[in-house]
Amino acid sequence: MLDLATLFPFQLDDFQLDAVHALDADKSVVVCAPTGSGKTLIGEYAIYRAIDHGKRVFYTTPLKALSNQKLRDFREQFGSDRVGLLTGDTAINRDAPVVVMTTEIFRNMLYGTRIGEVGTSLQDVEAVVLDECHYMNDRQRGTVWEESIIYCPPEIQLLALSATVENSDQLTDWLCRVHGPTELIYSDFRPVPLDFHYCNGKGPGIGPLLNDAGTKLHPFLKKQEQRRRDAQRGRRGKREGISIAYVVSQLQQRDMLPAIYFIFSRRGCDRAVTDMGKAAPLVNEAEAALLKDKIDTFLAWNPEAARAGQVEPLYQGIAAHHAGILPAWKGLVEELFQAGLIKVVFATETLAAGINMPARTTVISTLSKRTDSGHRLLMASEFLQMAGRAGRRGMDERGHVVTIETPFEGAKEASYLATVGADPLVSQFTPGYGMVLNLLQTHTIEEARELIERSFGQYLATLHLAPQQQAIADLQAKVDHERAQIAAFDEDIVANYEKLQERLREEKRLLKILQQQAAEVLTGDMARALAFAIAGTILSLKGKNVPVTAPMPAVLVTKWPGSGQFPYLVCLTQQNQWYVATVADVVGLHAEYPRLAAVDGIEPPADLPAKPGQHRQARATRGDRPADSLPPLLRGSRP
Repeated sequence: MLDLATLFPFQLDDFQLDAVHALDADKSVVVCAPTGSGKTLIGEYAIYRAIDHGKRVFYTTPLKALSNQKLRDFREQFGSDRVGLLTGDTAINRDAPVVVMTTEIFRNMLYGTRIGEVGTSLQDVEAVVLDECHYMNDRQRGTVWEESIIYCPPEIQLLALSATVENSDQLTDWLCRVHGPTELIYSDFRPVPLDFHYCNGKGPGIGPLLNDAGTKLHPFLKKQEQRRRDAQRGRRGKREGISIAYVVSQLQQRDMLPAIYFIFSRRGCDRAVTDMGKAAPLVNEAEAALLKDKIDTFLAWNPEAARAGQVEPLYQGIAAHHAGILPAWKGLVEELFQAGLIKVVFATETLAAGINMPARTTVISTLSKRTDSGHRLLMASEFLQMAGRAGRRGMDERGHVVTIETPFEGAKEASYLATVGADPLVSQFTPGYGMVLNLLQTHTIEEARELIERSFGQYLATLHLAPQQQAIADLQAKVDHERAQIAAFDEDIVANYEKLQERLREEKRLLKILQQQAAEVLTGDMARALAFAIAGTILSLKGKNVPVTAPMPAVLVTKWPGSGQFPYLVCLTQQNQWYVATVADVVGLHAEYPRLAAVDGIEPPADLPAKPGQHRQARATRGDRPADSLPPLLRGSRP
């Protein structure tokens, strides 16, 4: 186990410790934290850990300039013999334990082997660091990060370092699915808080952009913004913007230098350097002397690297930084800026991509930029990435972000970008001819199709189907459980049991038919017998219309016309109750008893309805009860 106190002799933040513990647990890790919060330290720990294990690490970056800077930094930290570089046009010490490369180079390495397999180029690689992983949002190059994650063998740890994005949990879940166990380490803490400012060339020059709570546009600017828009409606022709010299002078007066001044064109950066070169120097005498000594030494060793028109401004603490500058001159600018000798550097937005050039202030010259599809407002993540360059850890209590009023954007747009929060990652996975041809060299068409279906875009597209997929998984688990339960049974025994069950069902069906037929025969015989029964016949009642627990003795008194072919029977029971019954309610005829003549002359009550089930209490006739003349059986005793 490595000693963190020895490697990093300062207090680590909580999210850094959490990431270290996740790496030690052999998990892949997604670190999502603000720009400038110290994510690179986690990548450095992955390198220390791999070297301690006798393994290798690939450190990937989105830009050649960033790869070159990491090469210089890691050489100082780990030794020149342990660090190599691979870019599109440079290969240095490619078999070193630590190899810095662009993400495209890493992706191209993986093309040579089958998905999930470790080729010769990845032998002994323990971890791959994907720096600036939020570049997945880049429309032209974002697919490179997705392909790298999909192709990377699962036994290699991935460490994805990203600025804050809205859906970091989805990125982590996707990594778990396509690569292996992955832990998300999220932090929104900035070691150096940011203050947002706005420059409109009027009033105080540079003033606060947001209210005291940092949630809305400042009330003063809200009024100015309305007046600006009203004035623009009646203004025609070309409208002038705020001069760069004015903005820089305001920063110098407020002790907000050094600054990175973002301009979205190389020509614009070079023009700004030329214009500022005519102004007063931004450095004091001691700094100017030190600058001259370092620049002259550099030019003595690299006379061909001098950039025309930018040497004199560099003596004054002014420089440009973009992809059109030679790497040697760019390296000099970075070195001088890190030393605090350059006070303002005009740069394109590529400088925001992790290059170690922290400043006290960042200036964003415009809130829109030109793209292949025309001008558009900056995305929130692009704005926050540039703003995050402000604030030097351990040097500044607060960082400053200054937005400039232009003829096209004002304070309203600036406050929106400063408060809206990070954008979500979206997939830019676009299979092209080159990708397909590379895949088909080592994979079948079906395997290539399966790979495409593992993209982050496919994951996002099917995310809303998660409940249905879970239901399918639950049903499949239930089927598997049932199959496991019946696996121990003999199929012949089960089949024979099914036959016996079927036979039993058929026997029950036949028995029910026979019982119904027998009941019909019995009912028919009883009906025919009752058809000839006369008043005084002794019988027993129990049925639907005479709901008793046991057959009840009664005497037939008379018959009334029924609703069918059989008449209704009017009977007098032993309990002196009159009942209107049907043939179906008669459960027994007692022919062994003679006709009871005592019922002659007895009439049912006049209020007894001619409806089965109706009953009434019998009233006394001639001073006695009709039931008193019933035979002994009906009175409850055997003869």
